[in-house]
Amino acid sequence: MIAMTKNLRILLASPRGFCAGVERAIEIVERALEIHGPPVYVRHEIVHNKHVVESLRAKGAVFVEEVDDVPDGAVTIFSAHGVAEKVEIEANDRNLPVIDATCPLVSKVHKEGQNHAGRGREVILIGHAGHPEVEGTQGRIPGGVHLVQTPEDVAKLEVKDPSALAYVTQTTLSVDETRDTINALKERFPAIVGPDVKDICYATQNRQQAVRDMCNRIDLLLVVGAKNSSNSNRLREIGAEIGVPSYLIDDASGLQPEWLDGVENVGITAGASAPEELVQELIRRLGDFGETRVESLAGVEESIVFKLPKELKPGGLAQADA
Repeated sequence: MIAMTKNLRILLASPRGFCAGVERAIEIVERALEIHGPPVYVRHEIVHNKHVVESLRAKGAVFVEEVDDVPDGAVTIFSAHGVAEKVEIEANDRNLPVIDATCPLVSKVHKEGQNHAGRGREVILIGHAGHPEVEGTQGRIPGGVHLVQTPEDVAKLEVKDPSALAYVTQTTLSVDETRDTINALKERFPAIVGPDVKDICYATQNRQQAVRDMCNRIDLLLVVGAKNSSNSNRLREIGAEIGVPSYLIDDASGLQPEWLDGVENVGITAGASAPEELVQELIRRLGDFGETRVESLAGVEESIVFKLPKELKPGGLAQADA
């Protein structure tokens, strides 16, 4: 029998939830629906959150796996994770009106990798195999890339010229996640070049630091986010590494009452693709187990806003309505 928690303090991490790249991607789909009317077609999930996807689907967005699934002439949107060049070529060959919702920070990684390749360097990508962003980046850098995730992967690398190497990283990884792998790369290949710390995704780093700052004040960490969201999984892992019982849940329905046994202080954060409404639903759900007091913790204030693509301006996709 779970004892009712009469006084439950809820600490909200700050920042949490949507980052500028996710907000931009969602707005792109919504604007495209307003301008062109439904349906518009989105290759893969626009972001990794089923609630966001279902909300956009209800408004007329159709999510497909490949460009081949898009009808001729239909407005086509690439997800925030980015796509390989061959996907873009396939869309162009079919004259599909395309709007690219790739996060500008992901596009920046693509450009860095391309610049390195253009200078004759082999490119090493630090990231998770199979992640859509990694697949997109792999398909954007001429000559291909070496994919590594751990220092052990670095030890197995076979390169043509150790003096002509560069590395880039998946944006949803943080400085802390990549540090050991980068150190291993620099130790094995002293001439390797790579991005400065400032090039790591600001949102990923800020959300992870907020969790670290909170963990010494809580008995339980709840992370709102999708199971296939890299940054959400990492938030849960950070809490667990610090020693706080930590769980990743899609929404309030994932909360298990037994997690609250003996708990007085609950920390809540949300992955970069999780809407704030899901956090508020979780707070209300916690209220079913006793009296709650909610505190929003101080944190880094994010003011970054990314511009929308030119295709959303008047006449930007004229052929889509032809």
